[in-house]
Amino acid sequence: MIMVSANMNIASESILFTSVVFPSTSSETNAVLLAASIREYAGSLAHAPICFFVPEYGEQLTMATRNKLDSLNVRLVPLELDKEVLRFPLAHYPLIAAAAESLAKDTTNFLVWLCTNTIVLQEPAAFILPNDKNLGYRPVHHTNVGSPYNTPLDSYWTLVYEYCNVPEDRIFPMKTHVEGATIRPYFNAGFLITRPEKGLFKAWRNTFLAIYRENSLQELYQNDERYAIFIHQAVLSGIILRMFTLDEMYELPHKYNYPLHLHAEDITDHRPLTLEECITVRHEGFYRDSSWAEKVPAREPLKQWLAKHLQSQ
Repeated sequence: MIMVSANMNIASESILFTSVVFPSTSSETNAVLLAASIREYAGSLAHAPICFFVPEYGEQLTMATRNKLDSLNVRLVPLELDKEVLRFPLAHYPLIAAAAESLAKDTTNFLVWLCTNTIVLQEPAAFILPNDKNLGYRPVHHTNVGSPYNTPLDSYWTLVYEYCNVPEDRIFPMKTHVEGATIRPYFNAGFLITRPEKGLFKAWRNTFLAIYRENSLQELYQNDERYAIFIHQAVLSGIILRMFTLDEMYELPHKYNYPLHLHAEDITDHRPLTLEECITVRHEGFYRDSSWAEKVPAREPLKQWLAKHLQSQ
């Protein structure tokens, strides 16, 4: 991989796309769509290396998926994870992100961590961060367990901030993607661009593993299961606030990480009419609806492209 100076063009920059694929129909389908979309639509970044981590726990990816990803020049990296940790909701996120960071350290300028249910639709030029930025992000889609900015901290976020050692003066207002609600910083864990040498994902993993089963949090999990489901994302938010100042962060435009599955709920003034307006989108398996082609807000060429790659699975 070629390391280049910051004033060179995007095509010459060193960037690595990373994600995870599990041996399941939905995960494998998502992985193929993500990889194929990068190769088709990412413009000058279309030939950047792609690395998917494959957690090992007995089952294997289908040969058809392996062959398809191989044809797209995707590197598959087996990764052994603690089965006990895997039983906890979404605990694989910080573990696999940290593995990606370890792989990327000293070899690439920018590490792009994407949830597998991402599709790239235009060149994601903003993945090449400005010289003074160490993190590219999008806010969460909606408030969910987030903390409204103008209300006192609840017990959940109080604990997160304490465990993550968040400086009080680093809290800033952030607007959710489809509600436009103002909350305390709550970063989407499935869409991050980092400089791997900063060690963000390692810190995320280590802190998550140290605290996620603390008794004080376990009590909150009992009250609301969402607290367990999203503790990985809450911890990520705390670690980001601890490690980076606001000046080091870059909120990418709303055309990135657009949630297709929440399109009908989008009340903001930047709601896209069609997916072609977006640069990257997230989805929740739109293809499981047999009439998806009638419902997805996209033009015919994109629908045909999606159908072609879905048929190959």
